Amino acid sequence: MRSTPIDADAVQPPHSELAEQVTHMLSAYGPLARDNPSYRQRDGQLEMACAVADAIARSEALVVEAGTGVGKTFAYLIPALLSGDRVLVSTATKNLQDQLYTRDLPYLTGLLGLPLRKALLKGRSSYLCLYRLELARQDPVVHLRELQADMHRIEQFARRTLSGDMSELEGVDERSQLLPLVTSTRDNCLGQQCPHSKNCHVNLARREAMAADVVVVNHHLFFADMAVRESGVAELLPTVHTVIFDEAHQLNDIGTQFLGQQLSTSHVLDFNRDMLATGMQLARGLAPWQDLSRDLEQAVREWRLAGGRHASGTRLRWTGEIPEGLDPDAWLGTMRGLQERLQQASEALEMMSELGPDFVRLRQRATELLDKVQLFRRSCSAGHVRWVDASGMLRLVESPLDIAKVVREKLLQQAPAQAAPAAQDWTPEDEDEMPWEDDLPEPEWGVVESPLPPAKRSWIFTSATLGENDRLEWFTRPCGLDEVPTLRVESPFDYARQAAVYVPRSFPPPGGIDHLHAVADLAARSARVLGGRTLVLTTTLRGLRAIAERLREQLQHESDLLVLMQGEASKARLIARFREGRQGERGQGCILVASASFWEGVDVPGDALELVVIDKLPFPPPQDPLVEARTQRLEREGGNAFREYFLPETAVMLKQGAGRLIRSESDQGVLIIGDSRLLQKNYGSRLLRVLGDVRRLPDEAALDEALQQLAKTHQA
Repeated sequence: MRSTPIDADAVQPPHSELAEQVTHMLSAYGPLARDNPSYRQRDGQLEMACAVADAIARSEALVVEAGTGVGKTFAYLIPALLSGDRVLVSTATKNLQDQLYTRDLPYLTGLLGLPLRKALLKGRSSYLCLYRLELARQDPVVHLRELQADMHRIEQFARRTLSGDMSELEGVDERSQLLPLVTSTRDNCLGQQCPHSKNCHVNLARREAMAADVVVVNHHLFFADMAVRESGVAELLPTVHTVIFDEAHQLNDIGTQFLGQQLSTSHVLDFNRDMLATGMQLARGLAPWQDLSRDLEQAVREWRLAGGRHASGTRLRWTGEIPEGLDPDAWLGTMRGLQERLQQASEALEMMSELGPDFVRLRQRATELLDKVQLFRRSCSAGHVRWVDASGMLRLVESPLDIAKVVREKLLQQAPAQAAPAAQDWTPEDEDEMPWEDDLPEPEWGVVESPLPPAKRSWIFTSATLGENDRLEWFTRPCGLDEVPTLRVESPFDYARQAAVYVPRSFPPPGGIDHLHAVADLAARSARVLGGRTLVLTTTLRGLRAIAERLREQLQHESDLLVLMQGEASKARLIARFREGRQGERGQGCILVASASFWEGVDVPGDALELVVIDKLPFPPPQDPLVEARTQRLEREGGNAFREYFLPETAVMLKQGAGRLIRSESDQGVLIIGDSRLLQKNYGSRLLRVLGDVRRLPDEAALDEALQQLAKTHQA
């Protein structure tokens, strides 16, 4: 067990009284041990909890990397709850939000005997909208035979739910086309003008949050709300003493989304659909709604065609007047045409504003879209980076490089640093699948008026993966936390005994189809030995498809093995089926091939997962405009882009992927990384170090022996 504060030589003051209470709670003879016979004291958890307690007691900030198995959730919740202060907990995912609210908080408040009020607050699209449900009943799509059963379940849910939280709705696929029809967004919400505003589930959730002692939100909501002040977090924050960011490693990517701008074909088409439906229902004959809708749709189609055809995941650099590789006349002409059609729609809606709030809100949306079109017709703002996501829909993005300035000045409320101008550069998230909460206007960050001085608030940032060195610079530098104390608490797992890693020496070089087939062949051979129990993580969507197809080809005669592929079902369903393994209906072992979001947040303890295969080192794509902008800034400041950006990014991503393997103290497994550069390049040893003390398998014979040993445990 090793932990490292950022200033190891500094004299640390004695533990606070709160830390002493926490020590009692987590000791081998404390309330947790008495309540749970299997509980045992974990030194790493206790160390983290005391550090969090001291930071809360002193109203300071703290960054903690807590390895898998430390028990970080209790390590920050217990001191936060015992402090008696108001607490805001923010997570990266709604799943962890629900876990905290429905499981961890009720258990701890009951055990501690604390009559604390808790509240769960999500974005408005997570709640049933009574007005949108009313409109949906008139939509022809709900009468389609394949959707009638889902609509019936939604109607039943609407009658019995108290919270309106759509996560409580059972039997309806999360990708159902009905869900956008019965939930609202910032764009189509009528606010106080809604006829159902008094019974609105979103308003109820906000009122409960304002009255609660502990409020659980997610990072998307936190940053979206700080940008446009429309979801209640900004009003809540001044009364909160302790703010905790769990899964903090996603803060920079999520935060930059909401500090930027975007305009997409889907935004315009969604507006167009709502305008046509509202106009035909509430103002038929008062304006040429069908003509307006047809003209706007045609303008969007021409704009999309001007963006060209590109492979999935393509991002076009945009450093000049137009995106690179596009025809200037076509691009500028279609942008001008889009602006003209939106202006016509806006004028028609303005004349209908007295007919009801629907038209007022539609006019506001038209104005916001016009502002976005005008923004992207101008040159890129100083200190920003811009690009076009040209795969599928067309999406224009202008965003910051990191959130450092905002965190320092607006969250921690520090005086502006005398830094190089590059510290104010901009751009958005590195993850194509990252959900965008809403389309946000230009944020106006102001210092929150607070009854508490800045020095009276504590900020806790924690995750299992925050960097590759003791100073956690991968996380702290882009998040503006360079001067905040850091602590690393390593996992209590015995990786030398529980895990092994194998790197093939003679694999084809990454990038070609031969390499992908070699990865798939090795995964197939290994999965046969284990009876499935295999997760294959790919770095590209091309690799995802190629490896899955090759696996199915190799295993087509293996009736007891099932290959699951990301995209063929929801993430929740895929993981649930994978966990079942041979306990499923057909008794088939599972091989799950996935990319992107499956590199983290996948928790499969036990023998359902014993082999993780990573196709190649997850280097950031150098041609990506965001990556390019970040590396250019670093080099302007005299840094080395490969050593200071590419390697740390790769190390953290590799650590996250490998972290799917060992999830409990009894787990055992093998990690295969199909990239011989780990053995051939000087930087290989640096990347291997992030895996910890896992034992190395020198050759295929050692791999086979390790797999056979695992297989024997199934027969015991």
